[in-house]
Order: sequence, then C-alpha cells, then structure tokens
Amino acid sequence: MGEAMKLGEAIQTAIDYETKVLNVYRNASDAISDMVGKRLFQALANDEQYHVDYLKKKLDQWQKTGRLTVEDLKSSNPDIDAITGDIGKLESRMSEEDRGDEKQMLSKALTVEVETSNFYKRMVSEMSEEGQQLFSQFMVIEDGHIAAVQAELDFINSSGYWFDSKEFDME
Repeated sequence: MGEAMKLGEAIQTAIDYETKVLNVYRNASDAISDMVGKRLFQALANDEQYHVDYLKKKLDQWQKTGRLTVEDLKSSNPDIDAITGDIGKLESRMSEEDRGDEKQMLSKALTVEVETSNFYKRMVSEMSEEGQQLFSQFMVIEDGHIAAVQAELDFINSSGYWFDSKEFDME
C-alpha cells in the first residue's frame, strides 16, 4: 500500500476527531444560555454524532469485509444554515459574560473544526479511491460547519451590527 495511513487507521482517526468536535459542541450547548447559540451548538452536535455513528459502521464494515461502501452522508447543514440566518434576525441580549463564554466556545469549536477539516483534506489527497470517496463528503460538511461557527463568532464579535443593519442598542 502506498498510503501514508491505512484506511482502517484513517477511519479510526476520523472517529477520534469527530468525537473531539462532538464533545466541544455538547459542552458548549450545555454551558450557554443564549438560545440561538444553544440551537446552533445542538444542531452541530447532532451532526457530529451522526458522523461518529456512520464512521463506526464504516470501520466495522472495513474490518469485517476488507471492503467499503460509501453511502451519501446526510447532514443537518440546512438546519445550520437556517440557524445562521436566525442569528441575523434575532436581537441578541446576551450579557457580556454570556458573550465572552460563547466567544470562547466558538473559538474552540472553530479550532477543532479546522483541525478536522485539514485531516480530511490530507486523507483525500493521500488515500486510494475508497478513502477519497469517504473523506471528501466529510470535508464538504466540515467546511459548512466552519462557516456556521464563523458566522456566529462574527456576530458575537460585532458591535451590534449584522450585515450592516443595527441589531441592538448599547443603551
């Protein structure tokens, strides 16, 4: 095999990455009180849980049969898009403390999503066809997650403006 990483090992590594991301989202969802942020983290956590389950099935299949069938990976990214849309519509009345907490969690989420996405990009460039098919789907979905997290982070970092419309008064 010419690959730097064997497929079974790559899938296990992907499970580790996805589990790490899942835990970040679960903790964030439990810890923050802002409803828009909470819904975003819950949607992302659900997506990651689905990824972990899917990858575990693929690993099991690979270990038992030495073959891999790649089904279309469903994602709740449309929900995430809807939530990101909500970010702009809802008035945020977060306290500075909530805002700081959420900012910290979003930054952490962004870091682990980018790490995970980079891993998938590497696997797509290194793996044989089966691995490429499997990991390229994840690459696309993780990029969607990164965009959603970044949008929420931009909103929280903003001075009360969202797409150039005044969001709340500082009074």
